[in-house]
Amino acid sequence: MAQTLNLTITADVLTPAELSADEARCWQAAQAATDHAYAPYSHFHVGAALLLDDDSIAWNTNQENAAYPSGLCAERTVLFGLNGQPGRTVKLMAVAARPQNGEFVAVTSCGACRQVMAESESRQAQPIPLLLPGPNGTIWRFRSLADLLPFQFMSDVLPARG
Repeated sequence: MAQTLNLTITADVLTPAELSADEARCWQAAQAATDHAYAPYSHFHVGAALLLDDDSIAWNTNQENAAYPSGLCAERTVLFGLNGQPGRTVKLMAVAARPQNGEFVAVTSCGACRQVMAESESRQAQPIPLLLPGPNGTIWRFRSLADLLPFQFMSDVLPARG
């Protein structure tokens, strides 16, 4: 007999005024990063920011290319850049998006970014809270990056190398 699996994902819906000081810094860094996006084709500017273990903030943006598949989302550029700095721990991630010269919009990360985000969190073996823009100027706070991808592909299914 078939069974039904029900999933529940919880996110806090906040106003900017309800963010903690660290959350506000990271959120503002993600928004500011959108000014530096290279998005001449989509005209959709995305910024991602990471609050790190030393309370510094790393940020990056989406990077497009005339050979469209060669571009990369902001979430992956910032996380891949951090992977080159071993021993760094992420305390919080924020993502902001807006059309060129437009207002910030509610958006979630694409599937490829969700996979990279979930694996990055798994690599550091502790949850990374996530701030995403919600509708009407709200901010969605997830307790874990993995909340966006509950059925992520994990390396433990790959054959052992030896």
